[in-house]
Amino acid sequence: MEIKVNFLDNLRLEAKFDDFTVTADQPIRYKGDGSAPSPFDYFLASSALCAAYFIKVYCKARDISTENIRLSQNNIVDPEDRYNQIFQIQVELPDDISEKDRQGILRSIDRCTVKKVVQTGPEFKIETIENLDADANAMLMGQPDGDSSTYIVGKDLPLEKTIENMTAMLADLGMKIEISSWRNIVPNVWSLHIRDAASPMCFTNGKGATKESALCSALGEFIERLNNNFFYNDQFFGTEIANADFVHYPSEKWFELEDDDALPQGILDEYTLEIYNPDDELCGSHLIDTNSGNIERGICAIPYIRQSDGETVYIPSNLIENLFLSNGMSAGNNLQEAHVQCLSEIFERAVKRQIIEQEIVLPEVPMSVLEKYPSILAGIKGLEDQGFPVVVKDASLGGQFPVMCVTLMNPRTGGVFASFGAHPSFEVALERSLTELLQGRSFEGLNDVPKPTFNSMAVSEPENFVEHFIDSTGVISWRFFSSNADYDFCEWDFAGTSEQEANALFGILKDMGKEVYVAEFTELGASACRILVPDYSEVYPVDDLIWDNTNKALDYREDILNLHSLTDDELVDLVNRLEESQLDNYTDIRTLIGIVFDENTVWGQLTIIELKILIFLALGAHEEALDLVEDFLQFNDNTVERGLFYQAINAVLEVELDDDLELEHFIVNFKRMFGEQVMENVVGSVNGSVRFYGLTQTSMNLEGIEPHLRLIESYKKLHQARGNAVKV
Repeated sequence: MEIKVNFLDNLRLEAKFDDFTVTADQPIRYKGDGSAPSPFDYFLASSALCAAYFIKVYCKARDISTENIRLSQNNIVDPEDRYNQIFQIQVELPDDISEKDRQGILRSIDRCTVKKVVQTGPEFKIETIENLDADANAMLMGQPDGDSSTYIVGKDLPLEKTIENMTAMLADLGMKIEISSWRNIVPNVWSLHIRDAASPMCFTNGKGATKESALCSALGEFIERLNNNFFYNDQFFGTEIANADFVHYPSEKWFELEDDDALPQGILDEYTLEIYNPDDELCGSHLIDTNSGNIERGICAIPYIRQSDGETVYIPSNLIENLFLSNGMSAGNNLQEAHVQCLSEIFERAVKRQIIEQEIVLPEVPMSVLEKYPSILAGIKGLEDQGFPVVVKDASLGGQFPVMCVTLMNPRTGGVFASFGAHPSFEVALERSLTELLQGRSFEGLNDVPKPTFNSMAVSEPENFVEHFIDSTGVISWRFFSSNADYDFCEWDFAGTSEQEANALFGILKDMGKEVYVAEFTELGASACRILVPDYSEVYPVDDLIWDNTNKALDYREDILNLHSLTDDELVDLVNRLEESQLDNYTDIRTLIGIVFDENTVWGQLTIIELKILIFLALGAHEEALDLVEDFLQFNDNTVERGLFYQAINAVLEVELDDDLELEHFIVNFKRMFGEQVMENVVGSVNGSVRFYGLTQTSMNLEGIEPHLRLIESYKKLHQARGNAVKV
């Protein structure tokens, strides 16, 4: 994690990281102002907080209340060496906690990250550089030595060379990549989390059997998502990019909207129109680009090559964004390698969906086969030694597809977690299934996996597949664990050169009668691609283009960002549109309009229902506001501070709307209950002198919305690089 420090007045300092700011000072006796804890105080507190966090995690997983658990920490200083200290952590546990859980709580404290780092002894590297922002990959700890040369199955270059190439490309773009976490909880299973230090919303996870392969995986995923603009999916690019020569790619093509809102000629082809517009309900307005929101410009479409005949087909960016998420995008050492990864991923998700929705029973892989892969078997044994039974299954459906499955059971919670992996190599597919299972997870994280069910409706409903797609935490059927398999085990093999493997995977789709569309991206210096297989690789249902399109943001984005400057008539129009939209009241505004607000602010936690309340208050529509406040308080998961504000709003509105009550008779005790400052803002919100309490003023220029401005700056790096590539 990158922490930037600013020097303030006197001895005060300010540390900024992610969306947080921490201020430090020194006591007056050390010539400070005593306005904040010292840096060393924060260090001491971090140890105690970390210990308490692991207690909380342990107790939460076992439904143990922490209400009567108390923790304190003292640091005992050696009088002869002040750097030699003992951190004494004491925990007070209630009598009703069993001896087993008492020991478990103490063991959980031993897992404290701060403690482990201190005990290991961190290494400090101190240096001067010319420009902090220019040192693009200084945060990539754990990069392998350049002299080594490690080849793995499925990669056409050594891991070291692949990592070198990818980090050089990211450095050229000005992306400062940092590793925020590593995990290696069982043998031969590594995962990590990397992100752009300047824009932490741009992040990926990597997995592999070694540190190097996991880092390679994370960097590769980062580059594939840059090339496919996935980090910026659904987000507003700002007015400057919306009106630039191109928005997504220099090769994009814009189609003007027709007067009757029909689909413009030249968009899609006959094959895709039958899939995406079967009932002639799809309109041009459904396909307006969400990122630019430039309605006047029309529909932005990206050129894809139809594999059956090599023809170019223009596919709207909106359609891709709404239906496919990250499915079918990849980067590789060359385009053939990228194609293999892309197609493998498509088969993994599609076959997984078929197996889960149809409750197919898969055959288990015989131990005699697993023993051929001792490093994978060691990882499986590591899980079982921790008390998690593992079932390894062949998901190829009788050798049709290059897919494997590793399923973990958690006897502590009754939950199960089915992880799938795909690759033309049986070994790589099996390894990916295992590493995907544990990617970014701790043993405690395995307590959150859902329980299986015999309810076929719960398994087959579309949102369950979305959960499986996002992090594999969807529900699976108990039938999946039957010993009566629907297919015989097949020790399949599609392996060959990258070109042979790609041809074999394309061939499977051709035999299935599926048309395939490929876009290749090389402007950023990498071999990246996206492959779409209509009616096969979508994540969301096709109906979402009409009924749940992300470009509904365009109906609200400008008005909400300009909220403070709207007239009363414009506010009435906005709240009426929200009321009539049938949108879920608890949809958060940042998702609705595609803006990355700081989640720690009121904007960042604002939902449609709260926005409606604030608008009704601004309009003096007290009865409408009161109706919504009661719902808000019943289902509110906002901050305690915000909840108290609305409790006070509720009380004041009840008084105001009751002819027999007078606010002046209650105000003294309201102030005692909620505080002077809260009541000042509550009364002001009710009488109209305070409008939109807690929401800082902004506009379409996004003033003050720092996380989103950083995201746009990140995207501008790609935009400029693509523009420069065309000029060359």
